[in-house]
Amino acid sequence: MHQKLTQFVLKHPVWIILVTILFVVVAASGAQKLVFKSDYRVFFGKENPQLNAYEAIQKIYNKSDNVAFIIAPKDGQIFTRERLEAIRQLTESSWQIPFSTRVDSITNYQYSYAEGDDLIVEDLALNPPEMDQAALEHAKQIAIREPLLRNKLISPQAHVTVVNTTVQLPGINPVEEVPQIAEKVRELQSQFMAKNPDVEVYLSGMVMMNNSFAEASKNDFATLVPVMFLIVVLTIGLLLRTVTGTLSTVLIIIFSIVTTMGIAGWSGFFLTGPSASAPTMIMTLAVADCIHILSTMFYEMRHGVEKRQAILDSLRINYQPVFLTSATTAIGFLSMNFSDSPPFRDLGNLVAMGVLFAFIFSVTLFPALLAVLPLKVKAHKERGDRMMHFADFVVRSRRWLLPATSLAMIFIMLFLPQNKLNDDFVKYFDTSVPFRQATDFMQENISGMTTMEISIDSGQSSGINNPAFLQKLEQLSNWLREQPETDHVNTLSDTLKRLNRNMHGDNPAWYQLPDSQELSAQYLLLYEMSLPYGLDLNNQLNVDKSSTRLVATFDNMTSNEQIELEQRIRNWFKVNAPEYKVDIASPALMFAHIGQRNIRSMLLGVTFALVLISLLLGVALKSLRFGLISLLPNLTPAAVGFGAWYFINGQVGLALSVVAGMTLGIVVDDTVHFLSKYLRARRERNAGPHEAVRYAFSSVGRALWITTLVLVCGFMVLAQSTFKVNADMGLLTALTILIALAIDFLFLPPLLMKLDTHPNTETEGAIKNEKAENVA
Repeated sequence: MHQKLTQFVLKHPVWIILVTILFVVVAASGAQKLVFKSDYRVFFGKENPQLNAYEAIQKIYNKSDNVAFIIAPKDGQIFTRERLEAIRQLTESSWQIPFSTRVDSITNYQYSYAEGDDLIVEDLALNPPEMDQAALEHAKQIAIREPLLRNKLISPQAHVTVVNTTVQLPGINPVEEVPQIAEKVRELQSQFMAKNPDVEVYLSGMVMMNNSFAEASKNDFATLVPVMFLIVVLTIGLLLRTVTGTLSTVLIIIFSIVTTMGIAGWSGFFLTGPSASAPTMIMTLAVADCIHILSTMFYEMRHGVEKRQAILDSLRINYQPVFLTSATTAIGFLSMNFSDSPPFRDLGNLVAMGVLFAFIFSVTLFPALLAVLPLKVKAHKERGDRMMHFADFVVRSRRWLLPATSLAMIFIMLFLPQNKLNDDFVKYFDTSVPFRQATDFMQENISGMTTMEISIDSGQSSGINNPAFLQKLEQLSNWLREQPETDHVNTLSDTLKRLNRNMHGDNPAWYQLPDSQELSAQYLLLYEMSLPYGLDLNNQLNVDKSSTRLVATFDNMTSNEQIELEQRIRNWFKVNAPEYKVDIASPALMFAHIGQRNIRSMLLGVTFALVLISLLLGVALKSLRFGLISLLPNLTPAAVGFGAWYFINGQVGLALSVVAGMTLGIVVDDTVHFLSKYLRARRERNAGPHEAVRYAFSSVGRALWITTLVLVCGFMVLAQSTFKVNADMGLLTALTILIALAIDFLFLPPLLMKLDTHPNTETEGAIKNEKAENVA
């Protein structure tokens, strides 16, 4: 069947090229529909329990997506007339940020105090230019002592402050909403720094993190893809030394990428951090098919076979292994559909699609291009001497290579369990990314970005005013402040204690909770009526006052630390307040859980892919025994890679949880090509195991190390990404592919010579073209 296809292609190469170009142009036009989605929520499926808990809290209270202006004067002085006026102006200007619903700063903090029998509520710094030194000092002391401000909007030393803008994203057009906010925020930042050159301004918050996801992806797309393209061209050109072969391969790569991304656009895909790396992966993987076809064709032509026949022979020999490697690679990437995180599902589907298009183009367009374009090969001595020397070494050393490589693999795999399932979502970005710099600066000077929103439901209307409820809330707040990780606790109990003190002539002795439900309700009503628009208590209370939200801010923590702290909080409620319904959620907590959820779901995916690939190999190789033998070199690279990862990093998070499934399909390629040539020698040439190993090395060895070199280079380029999810994934994948080649060259041949002791049998349909049998 495939021989007829090849003959048809070679008979009508121009038509094949024209039809393919037309198809690619139509498919690629869909790429204009592709957009980057700037929202951390894309990492979580609709069924994700942490996302659902967070969304439920957001529906009850005001949304808490925010932009934080971190203001750091170079002289460390915040409380001067000029600085406070600049902060006041920035606070007012921040209302111009699209979708803003609230702006909090030290200048508009609603400071309450008693004046006779009246409760006065006003901005802490209403008119800074008219404040004298005593007023400035008074405002400073209030700010650094007020629990709602200290370590939230002002540092304890009063040298760094934050203007925090809360935004409510409509979610109607998420592709444009976040960049629209980021553009306005950066405009305000530039204006502020131009007027105040002695002040540094950093930008943090969930919105800026959202925007950084998209910007990191676009930056990778603009820098890494061209670098990878250049590496591929240079590698093929230098190693195969053919302009036509290099040009044809480059066209296959380009067509595979643009067709895949175009169809993705037509299908309604959107790009995210992980899925934006698909072109780099497709480019890397698409090279392998072309290199195997070129290697065989050049061997034929160097031995006097004319070009058309050489193309026919090359596709006849390589069609099955190339199809198998494409299918197994696609299966490996499709296993990512078991991932709990949608962007990794998209990545798996895009790369699987790209690999299959690369196969189709490799057996249709590629031979058509080779047939049409001029191609001359000088006859010369076969350059397989080095590979033959290596094959002789492996055969001679088989008795010690098998135990030595086995022990080395087992030793490294022993460290696999030592890796910790851990993540730190703030460190998803490289230190060169402005958001990471801002967040690190904020952590060092005011507070971390890790938060937990704790919604406590009293179960009855106005139940939050009940003294028993307030006492429990106060106990929880004090307990949280005692935890070593805590930077700040925003709690209703602090507001009520302050109001109680105000209503008793600002007597410090009355800084305590009201002793009756009616009194608490009256205080809150009086206070809320005094608050200006946008600074009400809707971010802490629900409509019927039956529940309240406490927001705790912590040092930037890893996923394990967050999950352990969450469990501590739940245990506190079980022991101290079991009568109340509690929900705990936040974006940080969502990311903390996703890595572990993803690993559990991907274990099923890897198992599914392994079974499917093993069945496919067993059928294709026409041997259950060799299908089972192939399991060892297919499974061990990922296990050895994760064992080696312990020495590199030792942390396995969201990115690495998909690597085993992803690499499974790739590492199978080397095994398929090596085994197919080994079995060809055994079955059709009646060769013994030793001769069959030499034949496999001489025929396919060079192509294998060239494709591995390209793959490793490609994924190492991805490892340079500023987006840590992609960088770690690229690094571990490159390491795993390199380990796979070492296993297929040093472990698999001795294993075959040890286990394959059956007598040789020459099958029907023995060699029809003797020369073609010596190549791959």
